[in-house]
Amino acid sequence: MVMSAKERKLSKLGSCKGAAVAGGGGGGGGSPAARGHRSAAASAAGPQRRLFAALFAFLCAGVVVIGGVHVIGASFRPVLRTAWPSGTLNAISSDAGAQQAGGGADTVLPSVQIRHAVGFPDRVLLILKDGSSLPAPERFECLYSPANSSELRHRALLAVSSPDGSRLVHCPAEPSGVDVSLSLSLSPPVALLQWDRLVYTALVDSRDNSTVVFAKGMNLRPGRLGVASRYQCVFGRDLSKPKHVLTSPVISAAQEIFRCVTPVRIRRYLRMSIDATNGDSDDKPMLVSIRTKGQRHSTLPSIAEPEPLPRYNRHRRQKAHSMCVCTMLRNQARFLREWIIYHSHIDVERWFIYDNNSDDDIEQVLNTMDPSRARESCEWVGFIDIDEFLHFPGNQTLADILQNYSNRPRIGELRTACHSFGPSGRTKIPKKGVTTGYTCRLAAPERHKSIVRPDALNPSLINVVHHFHLKEGVRYVNIGQGVMLINHYKYQVWEVFKDKFSGRVATYVADWQDEENVGSRDRAPGLGTKPVEPEDWPHRFCEIYDTGLKDFVHKAFTDPDTGSLPW
Repeated sequence: MVMSAKERKLSKLGSCKGAAVAGGGGGGGGSPAARGHRSAAASAAGPQRRLFAALFAFLCAGVVVIGGVHVIGASFRPVLRTAWPSGTLNAISSDAGAQQAGGGADTVLPSVQIRHAVGFPDRVLLILKDGSSLPAPERFECLYSPANSSELRHRALLAVSSPDGSRLVHCPAEPSGVDVSLSLSLSPPVALLQWDRLVYTALVDSRDNSTVVFAKGMNLRPGRLGVASRYQCVFGRDLSKPKHVLTSPVISAAQEIFRCVTPVRIRRYLRMSIDATNGDSDDKPMLVSIRTKGQRHSTLPSIAEPEPLPRYNRHRRQKAHSMCVCTMLRNQARFLREWIIYHSHIDVERWFIYDNNSDDDIEQVLNTMDPSRARESCEWVGFIDIDEFLHFPGNQTLADILQNYSNRPRIGELRTACHSFGPSGRTKIPKKGVTTGYTCRLAAPERHKSIVRPDALNPSLINVVHHFHLKEGVRYVNIGQGVMLINHYKYQVWEVFKDKFSGRVATYVADWQDEENVGSRDRAPGLGTKPVEPEDWPHRFCEIYDTGLKDFVHKAFTDPDTGSLPW
């Protein structure tokens, strides 16, 4: 139902918003309309899924893969899995796997061996070699060896076992140019690499014998293909020795993604490594990097070990999941439950959730969701935020729309308009969820979001926010607003809005208090750069009353006995 905002008073708006994220069974039972369950999710999925994982993972502290959500009783317990194959950076700030082994501060453990050290703005991440033991962080110190200076010692911040078995130690940040070691390790200090100039993962695609390399520091122009002939891939155990490396031509270069030919010797090496019972026993791993050509050539530092993607099954006619959703979030735990339950009901089968250094107990929320096994890849993937909800005003369902276009291979992207909702007169977080709590929006959509077919993506994987480059001959379609749209609860009550934008991670806006890109659409119009609530904030961004999704949610999810919603 849509009506002019002038026809009703803000004081008569209904209450809602899922601030409460219970830790146990949660909710008030499930409504009859919400009793379907979804099939199990995956961790080791097909090639395109792994490429999506690497595209997002360098920004994120971890990834959660969720499927098999059961709405009845809101009994949830999802799988926490790494979607980064090499497992190097995906646990940067997670303490879920912190170990509590004993040992004194001066104990030396020969089994603790450092493979890489990566410097971030707020910490140093030490990546240990396979087989290293992991004592509790209070039992040892991080050692820094600056040039021409005495050794520095700091207590470790965290010791972590990531979901894929990687062992990681978090140390306090130190200036660049130092070597790093641990007080309990006999291994020599390792050079500190910087996160913004680094090759961080590499995936070998057997379908076309190419290697996809993800690198920071080349500074290619966003949204455009670079000149591939200016670069080459470098393979070797010691990239500093030109005579001991293999090189191969780069096929495509775009943003932080390079695709190059996989040398025959590397393919043979990977086959031997997979077949070996104990894997590669050599001390130094095989690494991949990107080198610029010319007289002033340079090679990026690398921690990327080439890892083969799962082999493509040419005989598989149908993907395991029709619709998946991918998102990245930070400190959105209180809203996550509503978002997952709602989208599960409308036939989303699997979620890729990238956690960008949250510190709001998101794992506690996710641990209330059902566990699920690994499956395979997705036919369609929607890229939406945690405050965005797919909505179908007409008679068609998500399944209807996807089925309609799944039989049209030349359609690779479905674009749907986004309507931005305002605070709707509220000053407090609504208790029953965003979908029923915010009902007043701007009249015109601000932008679109996409549901894409991974198989239709351009091999360069070039993309800009909300826009995907597709293979030649494949096109996108705009879905009518009467068929499908997105309710974007962008401008919520000030408490939520301020938290969201004070640490803004969206494209082009690092922090809303910086006098940079003031005209960006990622900023709130007229808000400026000062974190001060405008007096009229509750009544801003309100031009049209729209209760369509609220009405659907009440009908589909309300428990007939208690009147409560499952989140």
